[in-house]
Amino acid sequence: MPTPATRTNPRRTKTLAAAALLLALGLAACGSPRPAATDTAGGVKKAAAVPAVPKPAAAPAGLPGMPPLLEPDDVYAADRPNQLSPVVRGFPSRVYVPNTNSNTVSVIDPATYKVVETIPVGVQPQHVVPSWDLKTLWVNNNRGHTLTPIDPATGVAGKPVEVHDPYNLYFTPNGKYAVVMASLDRELVFRDPHTMDRKKTVPVSCYGVNHADFSADGRYFVVSCEFSGELLKVDTEKMEVVGQQKLPFQGAMPQDVKISPDGKTFYIADMMAHGMWVLDGEKFTTPRLLPTGKGCHGLYVSRDSREMYVSNRGEGTISVFDFTRNELTKKWPLPDGGSPDMGGVSADGKVLWLSGRYDSEVYAIDTTSGKQLARIPVGSGPHGLAVYPQPGRYSLGHTGIFR
Repeated sequence: MPTPATRTNPRRTKTLAAAALLLALGLAACGSPRPAATDTAGGVKKAAAVPAVPKPAAAPAGLPGMPPLLEPDDVYAADRPNQLSPVVRGFPSRVYVPNTNSNTVSVIDPATYKVVETIPVGVQPQHVVPSWDLKTLWVNNNRGHTLTPIDPATGVAGKPVEVHDPYNLYFTPNGKYAVVMASLDRELVFRDPHTMDRKKTVPVSCYGVNHADFSADGRYFVVSCEFSGELLKVDTEKMEVVGQQKLPFQGAMPQDVKISPDGKTFYIADMMAHGMWVLDGEKFTTPRLLPTGKGCHGLYVSRDSREMYVSNRGEGTISVFDFTRNELTKKWPLPDGGSPDMGGVSADGKVLWLSGRYDSEVYAIDTTSGKQLARIPVGSGPHGLAVYPQPGRYSLGHTGIFR
């Protein structure tokens, strides 16, 4: 039986309920438009207008025809371990090594670390480049002025295509054009991505255009100019240079270019500044230098988008950069030294493959421990090797930049 202190009084309960209702209505009014105010003369003023909340600016549209990113904050989201496109799923796993001085491509079976074939190509092959549609590997015969197509399903080389000064090769993110880095011609040449017919030639005033990467929305790309120490910013759709700057280092020689997973920062390897330039691509202001090691050269993103492997060709090491921590966390020396240059990461993300430019060899490196797994003899002057197939929906070129 309730005590007097806790016994319910019906009349009191109704009174409290009514008070609670009035209080609730009063509180609800706090979120409503302010009521009309009465002036000192007894008149009624109009309610003060509620200022409109400005709408956030819409994100700029991506390059027309470009497949949308799988994740807006990770341009490499399609590159997860073994996430192979149906186009490449049946291709044998191989490492294709262009030997610049031997005019050949060494083909390595990564399961055995053995060269299984040597393919004759044109004069001075520089890079092996996957096509935008993933169906062809193009060998850039720089001084032979040709591109040699290789069918990655069979490993058979096709008839060379005449292309002048193809030092390196990229593809616009919508697959509309191939972009030839004509280094000595001082040109960016936009071509048909299949026939390689010339569509537009863009003369440049810098020397030695060689490497590039595209913005997250694909609307522009940043190009390194090796011999004059400069960077270009190029409008993809207009096919025009819209920005140019000299790097703030005497004798700078910029090389590989990679964008951060969040699409906010470009990194440019510099073999004479011995580090990476860190660039805001949108603002295209003067970048800062992050030292990595002597002869900083190639940049390769891990399959989980957390790290980037940086080859330091002049000292035989690989630096590891952590994107989240924004710092270098490890450095792996190659046993007995070496000249690690260009390459790529295996489909499962466990092995980093790099050419030994001045040592006629290729290195296979464990991406967890940094341990050297193999050192494979190849032809003379191995350069831009391609690990293939790799995860991704399409290729932007070089030795394999996939989205």
